[in-house]
Amino acid sequence: MDKDGGAQHSRAGDELARDLARIAVTAGSAVATIFASGCAPSWKEDGSPVTDADLAAERVICDLLYDRFPGMPVVSEERIAAGESPVIGPRFALVDPLDGTREFIAGRTEFTVNVAIVEQGQAVAGAVYAPMLQRLWYGGASAYTCTVAPSADLPDVAAMRSINVRSPSPDHVVALVSRSHIDPRTETYLKGLPVAERRPMGSSLKFCVIAEGQADLYPRISVTCEWDTAAGCAILTAAGGNVVDLEGRPLRYGGTQTGFRHDGFVALGTLLFVKVAKRDS
Repeated sequence: MDKDGGAQHSRAGDELARDLARIAVTAGSAVATIFASGCAPSWKEDGSPVTDADLAAERVICDLLYDRFPGMPVVSEERIAAGESPVIGPRFALVDPLDGTREFIAGRTEFTVNVAIVEQGQAVAGAVYAPMLQRLWYGGASAYTCTVAPSADLPDVAAMRSINVRSPSPDHVVALVSRSHIDPRTETYLKGLPVAERRPMGSSLKFCVIAEGQADLYPRISVTCEWDTAAGCAILTAAGGNVVDLEGRPLRYGGTQTGFRHDGFVALGTLLFVKVAKRDS
């Protein structure tokens, strides 16, 4: 690709991600309103919780996606849970309308709205919005963050801060772990790495913290759904990081045969940790 073509591709990727950012912030307003008033959860067949905030955010996101991208298939967590079987093509959207529902129910603010677009199996653009923290991250060709209230318009590009992953300090590797979903396989993985500090954290915020250069890795060595990771994956990749499967390959999306599930993943600022884990295993 020539220089001008590369610049156009970069602009297109970032503009696509900004479209998703606007959608995530709009849905975040609905989530914030329900969080402030409170709501009781109900429980899905798999034992996971769902709230009015999940459903309200999903309606907003899907309506806006259908309006902005007519004809593009949308795969969304609660619609899948309700029995929908979407037919996808090479380009589709992945939506987690409220990632961190358990945090939401517990009254903690570490929950996010996640919207991503997948092309040819890769998460190419994504937005993660934490309405109660008033923080937005998005990534296409590059990755950005800013402060924005749930009811506010998206700031101009000039107000965005560009973000990048960091090179890890050999004396202080920071690992992020799920506050609600730590499991034995993840514990075993972490014990094989030179981790000096663990920080528990909810939702897809963990991808964003690595993308900002504030931590080094986030392993989840258990089954996850594609909508849990796609937006964070796009942002972290745009910031220079990696999200890989358990074989060290870039995480791919569109697994209709697996019910849009992965066996696990590792989100990293650098692939160094994958190499260490394979050597020590």
